[in-house]
Amino acid sequence: MPKTLDTFYRSQSLIYKYVLYFFTIGAIVFFFPKGGQFKYEFQKGKPWQYENLYAPFDFSIRKTDAELQAERQQFQRDQIPYYRFDTETARGVYRAYENLFPEYFPGSGYSTRQLEVLRQRGRGVLDSLYTRGIWDGTNPPLRGEVYLVRDNQARRVQFDSIYKSGDLRNTVRNLLESSGISANRSEFQELLFRVAEPNVTLDQDLTGQELRNQLSGISLTRGNVDEGALIVAKGEVVEGENLKKLESLRTEYESELWNANNYYFILSGYTILVALVLIMLLLFLKRYRPEVFRNNVKVTFIFFNILVMVFLTTFVVKYNEALVFVVPLCILPLILKTFFDARLGLFVHVLTVLILGFVVPNSFEYIFLQIIAGIVTILTVSELYKRANLFISVGQITLIYILGYFAFHIIHEGNLENVIWVNFGFFLLNGMITLFVQPLIYIYEKMFGMVSDVSLLELSDTNSRLLKELSNKAPGTFNHSLQVANLAEAAANEIGANAMLVRVGALYHDIGKMNNPTYFTENQITNINPHDELPPEKSARIIIKHVIEGIELARKQNIPDRIIDFIRTHHGTTMVYYFYKKARERDGDEVDEKDFRYPGPIPFSKETAILMMSDSVEAASKSLVNPTYLIIDEFVDKIIGGQMQAGQFLNADITFKEIETVKKVLKQRLTNIYHLRVEYPE
Repeated sequence: MPKTLDTFYRSQSLIYKYVLYFFTIGAIVFFFPKGGQFKYEFQKGKPWQYENLYAPFDFSIRKTDAELQAERQQFQRDQIPYYRFDTETARGVYRAYENLFPEYFPGSGYSTRQLEVLRQRGRGVLDSLYTRGIWDGTNPPLRGEVYLVRDNQARRVQFDSIYKSGDLRNTVRNLLESSGISANRSEFQELLFRVAEPNVTLDQDLTGQELRNQLSGISLTRGNVDEGALIVAKGEVVEGENLKKLESLRTEYESELWNANNYYFILSGYTILVALVLIMLLLFLKRYRPEVFRNNVKVTFIFFNILVMVFLTTFVVKYNEALVFVVPLCILPLILKTFFDARLGLFVHVLTVLILGFVVPNSFEYIFLQIIAGIVTILTVSELYKRANLFISVGQITLIYILGYFAFHIIHEGNLENVIWVNFGFFLLNGMITLFVQPLIYIYEKMFGMVSDVSLLELSDTNSRLLKELSNKAPGTFNHSLQVANLAEAAANEIGANAMLVRVGALYHDIGKMNNPTYFTENQITNINPHDELPPEKSARIIIKHVIEGIELARKQNIPDRIIDFIRTHHGTTMVYYFYKKARERDGDEVDEKDFRYPGPIPFSKETAILMMSDSVEAASKSLVNPTYLIIDEFVDKIIGGQMQAGQFLNADITFKEIETVKKVLKQRLTNIYHLRVEYPE
């Protein structure tokens, strides 16, 4: 049992990768749309590359979205609206007429018979008005005919036959004239105009319901293709009628394929293909990026970004596939290049695009454009901490999308007609979203504890709080760190290492000396050395302790782990040889080396190895008296040779050739520091 637990503990990193691998496969397949894949790939305007295709079963030819939209618009234009005749309004008008009639025709001026005749004439005009109805003037119809709903019965009438409220005064005048009323015309006109009210309004509910009924009756298909009928012949250009038949067959095929019987077969097919893509990624990491493969946080970070892009793309495709190019897929290589390198970023981008080929429409066009855009991203983006670089790169990516879209449109259509201009807006929106990679990088740094060039640039500011404190408490150490930073940066540039990372690591590598600055010679401004009064063991502990205290101080100040690695490794497992030698002179062979050796670990990257070499050479160079070219040459060889002999670079991925290059740079820099010149003859 203990042996099993020990094996499990030693294999937990690999087990985690297995769990992450299978979880990612499951999540990606879950995001995929539920449908089979048509086994033929075709594009409009290109020849049919396969043998003659005959209908495998009976199917209907589906109308295109444009055809369906045109039919819907035609129905809307041809629809006859429903207007409702309000009889209650008419009754209210008659009551108001009876109540106001005595006000205009008082009984004192007319006989009873005359009043009755006048009243009947006015009612006759009202009868004429409300036989047709008065429209309220809102929601005019698009056509000349309407349905007039009166007493729950709809009658088709000409809209012009209905009186309009805006012309009511003229209408009343004309009706009075046609009724033969000449006397008292002004009184009648004022009375009738006062009481008349519109009673015909658009019935939006009934009109909308009728439109919905008509639209729901639109057929989604037009005609059928019988089993065995020829759909397209080999070499025939895919366009027009055969294109519509092929698209209809693909839709029918995919919908029929994805059923209860085939569900698990199709699911297993998707799973195998996604598993192959992700296993290629893991093999690439293990073979070419072993330091990334060993780090589970970095592997998780890569898989997480792939999942995010797959999720966003599938979500957009399900919502509206026309928006697929709005998804800023080029953020993926941007981020991976920022935290890792260009080759890894491009490799992961290509694999992600291959996965998305199962999801998007026109997969060939999509894969081509995204891979080209990814390559442009990798080639153009450098020094992301410079804001102008990001804007220039995003502009180039957007231009590639636009040019690629133009090219594919010309191939498909043969001309520039029917260009969907809104797609250019999608490409511009894609570029604008890509600009948000900067805050996204910051979020990722906090989530995964990683460091980008932007953060390194901020940390390299010597006016930062921690470096300011170092310059005040330990000015000698601060100046030493600046010199080491310059040496290490030059060496890193020469061998292709991360120069910015090395420089920042050099600036912070000795911050632990702030706690006891006077115990380090570079900070001693008098001839008094506190080590003279201490035994060698205690002096060694104080010297060694600056590494541990530097790590603790860096963690309190939230310095990233990649910078803390430089603090941990800049002395490796070397010895504090000066005090070890003093102890040997006092006690002989009874001295324990462990008391004088740094805890390590030894450098495990090119950058940490460069810092160790630069730090040792710069510190020891202070002891040189009257240096010459030969002295500096032998001096650098001796120090770095001793570190190599002690096995300090065994875990660092740095070659002998690169070490020789670093030595050459250090020699040149030291020569410049000591201002050595050729001695001219007298």
